[in-house]
Amino acid sequence: MMALPGGRHLDSIPIPGQRLHLMQVDSVQRWMEDLKLMTECECMCVLQAKPISLEEDAQGDLILAGGPGPGDPLQLLLKRGWVISTELRRIGQKLAQDRWARVHSMSVRLTCHARSMVSEYSAVSRSSSQEMGQIEKLLMEKCSELSAVTERCLQVENEHVLKSMKACVSETLSTLGQHFGQLLELALTREVQALVRKIDASDNIYTMETTTGNLFSLTQEGAPLCRIIAKEGGVVALFKVCRQDSFRCLYPQALRTLASICCVEEGVHQLEKVDGVLCLADILTDDSHSEATRAEAAAVVAQVTSPHLPFTQHLSSFLESMEEIVTALIKLCQEASSGEVFLLASAALANITFFDTMACEMLLQLNAIRVLLEACSDKQRVDTPYTRDQIVTILANMSVLEQCASDIVQENGVELIMGMLSEKPRSGTPAEVAACERVQQKAAVTLARLSRDPDVAREAVRLSCMSRLIELCRSPSERNSSDAVLVACLAALRRLAGVCPEGLQDSDFQQLVQPRLVDSFLLCSNMEESFV
Repeated sequence: MMALPGGRHLDSIPIPGQRLHLMQVDSVQRWMEDLKLMTECECMCVLQAKPISLEEDAQGDLILAGGPGPGDPLQLLLKRGWVISTELRRIGQKLAQDRWARVHSMSVRLTCHARSMVSEYSAVSRSSSQEMGQIEKLLMEKCSELSAVTERCLQVENEHVLKSMKACVSETLSTLGQHFGQLLELALTREVQALVRKIDASDNIYTMETTTGNLFSLTQEGAPLCRIIAKEGGVVALFKVCRQDSFRCLYPQALRTLASICCVEEGVHQLEKVDGVLCLADILTDDSHSEATRAEAAAVVAQVTSPHLPFTQHLSSFLESMEEIVTALIKLCQEASSGEVFLLASAALANITFFDTMACEMLLQLNAIRVLLEACSDKQRVDTPYTRDQIVTILANMSVLEQCASDIVQENGVELIMGMLSEKPRSGTPAEVAACERVQQKAAVTLARLSRDPDVAREAVRLSCMSRLIELCRSPSERNSSDAVLVACLAALRRLAGVCPEGLQDSDFQQLVQPRLVDSFLLCSNMEESFV
């Protein structure tokens, strides 16, 4: 990502609808492509500095496939910013390798891109602030300084002198990156402010649709832009849209944008300030809203209650509306017409069970176990390991309640949990493999917790759960060599063995149950090494 102060660095910035492409071209063709985006004086600079080279890494230089659209400052900033960020990173790499010829030629090209960004943005933007003017000046001064010092380095042969000059180049490059980040943040902030003002001021539904769409596209560029949007009133403006009946058809898009902004702390704080949770509760509990709208509201709830984000745990306003939100989410799960809607609703419920322990008791009273287990047999609603991951998360967190066990047995839930121990990926993608591991791990955790109840333990033994747990422990390929799955399976096996020890062979008991847990873990985790 782009380097923005206070944010992580962007390695690349995808442009929705018009992706940047990498092109393998020779030096002359590359210059011809650059020519589209350069002013005449810059073309001369590029022509003089860019060698016609067959150097291996020179063939992979990044260029833009087409220029920014006319009068589109946001696209211009994102495209130019992506190129400059990439050039800065690559100059740093060549500097570390002491490739001085490449460092110099890339520094000249960086200067061209920076000058083009400044001149093109000035041509399409409104009025430039004094602060932006000062940073633009500092940026161009540092670009000139970088080009000059790298040119001098080409003439130096003394290694000690080069070493001291390398430190100077590195410092200049770092300062240049800071100025670029400041300038880019200022420019993007101005454009976000313009979008937010347009949302606040417009009552035209088509203008609002376009503007909220542009704002959503910006949220997909990463956390730094989400912080800018939250800081400049984007959350406030979007909730204003979600409180006007005349914009009902825009609710799904506005809520989808809010879910993206709330991946950063600033977004969640702004949501709480404008009573966003209350607005979400109103939408979820109002059956007159479309299923798509309620599903997007569920997505916002899932985001702001995520256990992976520490700042969401202090959302005090959520507790006031939790009961009606949980009730509405269970209803949405029950009535979901597609797997996507069910996934969003169940993900919100799963996160809420981490958020507050009272949620589990509410779910038990609302017959959530029956609703979730019935859904598992409906392929239209539950058809991926990602959805089963949400369901087993809810069951695992609810299983700490003693009364949960009888409901699980009554709804044939033990058999379903047994099936989850055999979860396998269909596509083999890393994300799906990881989801299957989580399903197996949480299924074993749920089984271990529920087996406190002798009825559950006996039912698990009857269904051959112990055999499956032993297989997962002894066969690394069955658990994708996951240590987390192994620990959970050992714990579940030991709990079942405590109730029904006759279900184990002596060798399994001596290796998997009798020793300390850590010793059994080491034994099973090293089994795959015996084949080497």
